[in-house]
Amino acid sequence: MNGWTGTILTVDLTAGTSCRKELPPRLLEEYLGGRGLGVRLMRDYFTLDPFDPEMPLIFATGPLCGTPAPTSARLSVVSRSPLTGTIYDCSAGGRFAWRLKAAGVDALFITGRSPQPVVLTITADTVEILQADHLWGGNIPMTVAALKERGSVAAIGPAGENGVLFANIMMGEGNSVGRGGMGAVMGSKNLKAVTVSGEQKTGIADPALFDKARQDIMRLFKASPVIFGPLGIAEFGTPVLVDLMAQRRMAPTANFSKTFFENSGHYSGPAMKEACGAKKDGCYRCPIQCKKSSSIGKALPEYETASHFGALNNIDALHSIITSNDLCNELGLDTITAAATLSAWGEIRGSFPTAEELPEMLNDIAQRRGDGELLALGSRRLAEQLGHAELSMSVKSLELPAYDPRGAYGMALAYCTSNRGGCHLRAYPISHEILRKPVPTDRFSFSGKARIISIAEDTNAAVDSLVACKFAFFGASLEEYAELLTAVTGIAYSPQRLKEIGKRIVLTERYYNCANGFARKDDMLPERFFMEAGSSGDGIDIHPIDKVRFEEELDKYYRIRGLNGDGCFFDKRFLEEQP
Repeated sequence: MNGWTGTILTVDLTAGTSCRKELPPRLLEEYLGGRGLGVRLMRDYFTLDPFDPEMPLIFATGPLCGTPAPTSARLSVVSRSPLTGTIYDCSAGGRFAWRLKAAGVDALFITGRSPQPVVLTITADTVEILQADHLWGGNIPMTVAALKERGSVAAIGPAGENGVLFANIMMGEGNSVGRGGMGAVMGSKNLKAVTVSGEQKTGIADPALFDKARQDIMRLFKASPVIFGPLGIAEFGTPVLVDLMAQRRMAPTANFSKTFFENSGHYSGPAMKEACGAKKDGCYRCPIQCKKSSSIGKALPEYETASHFGALNNIDALHSIITSNDLCNELGLDTITAAATLSAWGEIRGSFPTAEELPEMLNDIAQRRGDGELLALGSRRLAEQLGHAELSMSVKSLELPAYDPRGAYGMALAYCTSNRGGCHLRAYPISHEILRKPVPTDRFSFSGKARIISIAEDTNAAVDSLVACKFAFFGASLEEYAELLTAVTGIAYSPQRLKEIGKRIVLTERYYNCANGFARKDDMLPERFFMEAGSSGDGIDIHPIDKVRFEEELDKYYRIRGLNGDGCFFDKRFLEEQP
């Protein structure tokens, strides 16, 4: 078998046992890997509580991982989110994914709860569950340093140990399995870290076709102004979006009460490069190198982090934003939810946190002490308990990222139809609505957006299952990646077949969510966006979203998906008809 190892490694932490099993080839062919494979493997578990010992935590690589395919050294982690209650997946790049595949594993399936803290160590030949009491309580850098001789490390910090609902799993190179609280699921299993090491090669069925497809992708990367242009992500990283969002008047400010922050230039991509001597960095073997690190090698904040610890909390101090990012990475906290929860809390109490207060508050969240006990629950639960549910800027309990939906109506719809909650990455309409020049006027229209979002969701589900990086598609397309996949596996894949696979994955996720009680009521933005205008200026008017028009487009989305008016399934036998 080329592309896949055909093996799933199951680990039961309660029993302290492990077993390698064969994965049915059809399952791999029809779900690919990553997000798709993980979602399929959740079929018998999706109704369990996220902290039930039998709830799986799944690490799944893709068929391109282990090859020189651009941006393919990635994996997805899949489970059910303790923050949102939705089916959840997070993608991360780096050597961990590469080495897990090189250990002969397509998917790592972890269940159970160890009676004491442990580390799971995996090689091509061995699986060990080692006691880790001496590591429990330590931060991410300490844990990685202690385990680096065993290979690549994925670990949790104090936030995951203490069950913070938005705790991350952090990779040793600084990449994060962010959003949704996968670190809390890992912590509930008393699993401090996973290490992997292996040298198995991933076979390629047609090397000549592979080289051609790879060259085509690299040519398209180099021609893309968004990737390699003078103001592209390769040069300045994702913080290059800070200035663009300011120009578009859609930078979330003061808990989304405004859409423009006049001092955002203090933490823009160019400002960060000048102040920190930013150098190119990125995921293992990725040609784009969109991440940036300081002159001393520390990871610098990406756009969402900079914007949310900046404008969203009325803070313009770059040093504070960098410190907050460092602390979240050390403690294992999702930066978006942490910053958004602090912002909601700030509006409720009438005072946003200051730059000086943030370090102590982030530590309190990770340790769940003082005000951190409530903040650790995320903005929805916090706002509800404080009597201001309307001030949680979230969808399905997932805090919105740094694109105000009043400035891009496709994004507004995508936040709501996203199966994992308020996320921009499910449909990712950024290139269509935000990055084009001249500035697209249809960003303030819902016309056609239901179809655009449904197609984009299917496409991105396939991308997340390959597993490739979203940024690759600022240059390349599904056509080139379908050719790569065909070359690697020897199985004919077309862009249309990949979209059909993506559609199956999206509908499976929605089926799981509907079975757990999610419906139309959850596919909705906070009322602020329908009632309040944003910050108009520079010839741009940011109006409240027309709720009637939004609901009409949501109805269209449901019809395109074959769903009923409540956003759920007419036929309850949907899963029975899937591979």
